Amino acid sequence: MASEQVLIVNDSNFSTEVLEADGPVLVDFWAEWCGPCKMVAPILDKLAGEFAGRIKITKLNVDENRQTAGKYSIMSIPTLVIFKKGQIKDQIMGALPEPKLRQRIEEVL
Repeated sequence: MASEQVLIVNDSNFSTEVLEADGPVLVDFWAEWCGPCKMVAPILDKLAGEFAGRIKITKLNVDENRQTAGKYSIMSIPTLVIFKKGQIKDQIMGALPEPKLRQRIEEVL
């Protein structure tokens, strides 16, 4: 459920791909059964292409990666978290329309 622009992360590679990344990383905490998550997915695919080289966009399935989801106290999905140098810079709960999501990403960049 990701395009070639969107990287799938999990409990084992989260630290390397997200926390140790050189630039900002958006993590989409999602699950297969989540309707709003499916609405956000095509928006993230589009933004991944648009912001290529400026922010890495990733997806983490909360059902398959409970350790990471628990560490960041993800209680509702979709939750989008933007990390920069291992620190949380923004957290977005729920499905935002594309212009709002683009604006939040630009604020972190």
